[in-house]
Amino acid sequence: MTFFFVRDARQKYRFFSTEPVRPIEAPTPRWRKLWDKAKSKLLLLPQRTLRQEQALARAVSLKDPAVEIFHADRTEEKKIRFRFFLFLQRQRTRHVLLLAGEALLLPFSALTMPLPGPNVFFYVLALIMITQWQALRGLNRLGRLEHEFRPSALLSEWEEAVKAHAEDRFPDLLERIELEFGLTALRKVLWPPSKKTRRRAD
Repeated sequence: MTFFFVRDARQKYRFFSTEPVRPIEAPTPRWRKLWDKAKSKLLLLPQRTLRQEQALARAVSLKDPAVEIFHADRTEEKKIRFRFFLFLQRQRTRHVLLLAGEALLLPFSALTMPLPGPNVFFYVLALIMITQWQALRGLNRLGRLEHEFRPSALLSEWEEAVKAHAEDRFPDLLERIELEFGLTALRKVLWPPSKKTRRRAD
């Protein structure tokens, strides 16, 4: 499995892997209908968020003592190591705080279950918590592993285009990165539509 630590079109670092987003399986067949409905709601979350959460979660199953992470070669290894360390620390704090807040909401969401109709709020919240808990475990695992940073000239081209706000180059670069690394739907991760664009579309 290959991981990436790259700036998106908004100059924010994104962490993702070559693996596509996969839905969480239902715990038992009895709850499959509600669970499937909750999964469809969860998949409405931004792909950049889901891809990052699941990439972090996949780190739990890594067996090797080192993990390979591709980044833009325009950044020195010392700097990228420091930025990745800060990224892990911020994400760990964020996940702990979110899980604490969601744990407080969970009992209240359980109260809505007896209401008539397909009430899926409890299941969506439970799925989000499971995803974030797995990501937190992955963050802890990543923190203990050795990080082998692999510079990429193609990712550097992307970051230079981002820095220059050269959006006309984005589609071609994203397509080349997908072909180079076997990635899919990369635009949803590195070049999601802005709020202004979404409002115009609506």
